Amino acid sequence: MWITVLRSSYMHARFVSQLSKQNSILSLTLDEFYCKNVKSLGSMNMDEFLSSIWNSDDNNQVNPPLPTLDEAAKGFNYYTLSTILGRLGSNTRQTGEILINGRKQALAYGTSAYVTQDDTLLTTLTVGEAVHYSAQLQLPDTMSKEEKKERADFTIREMGLQDAINTRIGGWGVKGISGGQKRRVSICIEILTRPGLLFLDEPTSGLDSAASYYVMKRIATLDKKDDVHRTVIASIHQPSSEVFQLFDNLCLLSSGRTVYFGPASAAKEFFASNDFPCPPLMNPSDHLLKTINKDFDQDTELNLQGTETIPTEEAIRILVNSYKSSEMNQEVQKQVAVLTEKSTSSTNKRRHAGFLNQCFALTKRSCVNMYRDLGYYWFRLAIYIALAISLATIFCDLGSSYRSIQERGSFLMFVSSFMTFMTIGGFPSFVEDMKVFERERLNGHYSVTAFVIGNTFSSIPYLLLVSIIPGVIAYFLPGLQKDFEHFVYFICVLFACLMLVEGLMMIVASIVPNFLTGIITGAGIQGIMILGAGFFRLPNDLPKPFWKYPMFYIAFHRYVYQGMFKNEFEGLRFATNNVGGGYISGEEILRDVWQVNTSYSKWVDLGIVLGMIIVYRVLFLINIKTTEKLKPIIVSFMSSWSSPKRTILIMQNPNATPLQEVKVI
Repeated sequence: MWITVLRSSYMHARFVSQLSKQNSILSLTLDEFYCKNVKSLGSMNMDEFLSSIWNSDDNNQVNPPLPTLDEAAKGFNYYTLSTILGRLGSNTRQTGEILINGRKQALAYGTSAYVTQDDTLLTTLTVGEAVHYSAQLQLPDTMSKEEKKERADFTIREMGLQDAINTRIGGWGVKGISGGQKRRVSICIEILTRPGLLFLDEPTSGLDSAASYYVMKRIATLDKKDDVHRTVIASIHQPSSEVFQLFDNLCLLSSGRTVYFGPASAAKEFFASNDFPCPPLMNPSDHLLKTINKDFDQDTELNLQGTETIPTEEAIRILVNSYKSSEMNQEVQKQVAVLTEKSTSSTNKRRHAGFLNQCFALTKRSCVNMYRDLGYYWFRLAIYIALAISLATIFCDLGSSYRSIQERGSFLMFVSSFMTFMTIGGFPSFVEDMKVFERERLNGHYSVTAFVIGNTFSSIPYLLLVSIIPGVIAYFLPGLQKDFEHFVYFICVLFACLMLVEGLMMIVASIVPNFLTGIITGAGIQGIMILGAGFFRLPNDLPKPFWKYPMFYIAFHRYVYQGMFKNEFEGLRFATNNVGGGYISGEEILRDVWQVNTSYSKWVDLGIVLGMIIVYRVLFLINIKTTEKLKPIIVSFMSSWSSPKRTILIMQNPNATPLQEVKVI
């Protein structure tokens, strides 16, 4: 695992003054750090690591920090770093505090940005649209639209994406930009606000050597292009020799111990001086990692001929002791001591776009995504039309006989149940939306409320279309009531059903972010509600435990059935099967046949469904916010009752007795 810190050669006092008027330092102190279900964790001395970022000489003048490459063998990985910085770690418990410029402060929006390993982007957008919408969401209202667009265009050029600005990002079934370009789009989105700290999780993952080099070169030259001085920390697996040469400093770690920290060009000499020379024509990074890798408990060759070998653990011990006594280590310790005594002023947080602007931008972006994503609504619309034609032809011209009572009821039940049931077909698109939301929420691009509002309003025109076109087909062919009011009510109920079920599936997507499991869960919930809605078993015949109380009252299908039955049967008469003939009114059918409560209007049933739409959206909002707040507390409580499987040092100081631990549960 490689951790890289890229800094411009002219990272001088101007940047530091943005953090504080004097030299600045980001320090992290952990009393305890618990982690669950993590294969391996390790440690590093954060003060040592960051001393390469803010250097000072004896006159307290800031020296240009050097780009640093941090290599860790078994042990420390980027998950650990991201977790202790508060970016990941949903299954971790940590105590202690993060200090920025000597003050306790979270790595909040504007202070830092984190680019995840997966390029979670809306595949239907073009490169330009993705960055422009992100600029509208992140940049403050004090900037005009022209200024935001100019910032977005400059950032695109900064990462060399100007030729792909009108190309869709692409994904499943849609050809788009390359993997390296997607990675650069992700970086573009996060550097729009010019954060002081930029964390990159494996920016070269999945790229070939050429693409990896050009991506890292773009990252390494960011400061020279926009004159914004930032710290970039990136994890890289197996860097090529060309990528390795982009960095000036190397921090080599093994099981939490600092093996080497100094100029990257001097690493080979350091290893050679300890009888671990790098073979000719071998990538230095491969040699360094091979020497300290304990995964396979292999022996390490002492010389180029390989005539002598020692256990890897012994090789690591030799290198660690050699570094402890080196002048490089002493210099690092001096720098740490100087930096910790500097100013304790905190950084200024940047402001987002206003709430209304966030809602508008999210609504517009979501509308574009829904329009271009065939699986979101268009495939479902085709299925709904086919289903409506099937139902309309099967139940064509129902008439007014006594037998048509059951047929009308069955038809209305099928329309409301099956058309809403097919909403689960859009679940994969919901999951993709949630993935993008989680990435953007991770970096605080916008509020949860703005996301819910934007998603809700953007879906309204498409759900109306999906309700009206199949509704027209399904309503008139069977010969239902011809009055325009009844038709409008029928469409309104269909629309409300689809809107409500989408809210339900969004709740499921926020809890079960897996395609197959989510579809099964959503289908199961709807199936139970349909069974308890009072059609397959009439309301008075439902078993009271669970099915009558509470399922009959919380199942939205009950109010849909009752509203549609009232809309259809009220005002009609049907011939009876009695010998003497006669008619039975629709009100009697509602009361005696379907056991529908006729004490209130059908519009009340529709109002209840509309109210449930709001309730489901609010539940979706509460679920997201509650998860963000309670999950760390629950994990902390659960881990406090668990015994650690093993203990690993974290943030070890090579010159002091380590007090901090990582407890892997």
